[in-house]
Amino acid sequence: MREHQSVNIRQISRNRAEQVGYYRFLENENLSELVRSLSETCEPQVEGLHVLAISDTSEINLQSHAGRLKPKGLGVVGNDQDLGFFMHPTLVLKAESGFPLGLSHVQIWTRALDHPDKHQRGYRSLPIEQKESYKWLQSASASQHCLSVGGAKQVTHIGDRESDLYEEWATVPDANNHVLVRVRQDRRLLGQEAWLYAH
Repeated sequence: MREHQSVNIRQISRNRAEQVGYYRFLENENLSELVRSLSETCEPQVEGLHVLAISDTSEINLQSHAGRLKPKGLGVVGNDQDLGFFMHPTLVLKAESGFPLGLSHVQIWTRALDHPDKHQRGYRSLPIEQKESYKWLQSASASQHCLSVGGAKQVTHIGDRESDLYEEWATVPDANNHVLVRVRQDRRLLGQEAWLYAH
C-alpha cells in the first residue's frame, strides 16, 4: 500500500494470486488475533515514556470489489450504500520526537446492510455504549490498559472534533492520562460564568 500509494487491491497486487490472498485476508474471522498481537507488540516499547495515543476512523470502501467478496462480515460505509467496513486504530508515538512505537488498539466494525439513519435510531436518546462515537471511549480504555501494562509514564490521548464528548472528558483524564481534542462543543469553563468559545 505504501509503495503504490493506494488501497485498491488490484493496484497493490502483483498478480491474481495476491489479489485472492488479500480478499481472503479481509474475509478472515481471525483478524482479531492480528489486532491483539499489535497491542502486545506496542506494550514493551512505551516503558517510562510520555506517549501520544492518536485515534481516528478510516472507512474501507470495497464497493468496486463487491462482486468478488462475500458480503458476510461486511456492511455499508458512510454513504449507507457502498459495501465495506470501518477501522479505528490508535497510533502510539513518542511525545518528544514523534517516533512511532506501535498500535495500542484497533477497532474494526461494520454497519448493517439496512443501516437506519440517526432519526430512525433515536440517536440522541441512545446511551453512549450504543453509539458509534463510543469508539473513542473504547480506544482510550483499551489503550490505557496496553500503555499502563507497558509502563508508560504519561499518555496524551489525541482525537479530532468527533471525539469531543462529555463522556470522554469525564472518564479518561487522570494523573497519567490527558485528553487533547479539537473542540466541537462550547462548554462553560469550570467554576466560571464564561463559555469556552467566548474565552
